[in-house]
Amino acid sequence: MRYSIAALNALDVTDFVTVLADIYEHSPWVPLRASQHRPFADMKQLANALHDAVMAADPAERMLLIRAHPELAGKLAMAGELTVASRAEQRGAGLDQCSAAEFAEMNALNLAYQQCYGFPFIIAVHGLNRTAVIAAMRQRLGHGEAKEIATALAEIRRIAWFRLQDLIE
Repeated sequence: MRYSIAALNALDVTDFVTVLADIYEHSPWVPLRASQHRPFADMKQLANALHDAVMAADPAERMLLIRAHPELAGKLAMAGELTVASRAEQRGAGLDQCSAAEFAEMNALNLAYQQCYGFPFIIAVHGLNRTAVIAAMRQRLGHGEAKEIATALAEIRRIAWFRLQDLIE
């Protein structure tokens, strides 16, 4: 179901959070905190309020948000346990069609990334293919921890924007 901004603004807090619960992976606290800033004039203002809620959170909460994201083409994907949004996004990038070699490389990169940073590799896969995703995984393994946390949060913001576009008229 798609919503207008006016319809979202009119929802009670519980329904507002429920409708926006999947915008930020397994993190309903984000729309809950953003709800305090209603009414929103448009989708961009809503997106900014959601992002501001993330950035106002303490570092531990932000890390929980980062860690709530699944690995790309990882165990949850193979078990069919991704959220609807994550499954569609990964399928759109062709990650469900990896060759055996691509799948093995992604698993190795996921493991190296997790060992290096302590959280999963996050990228907004919208508009990307698996070759581009694998290249980004290789490249970002060279980042320092602070840069990679900032990059992960920026990618989460992009993912949220794409998800809002699918939800809002």
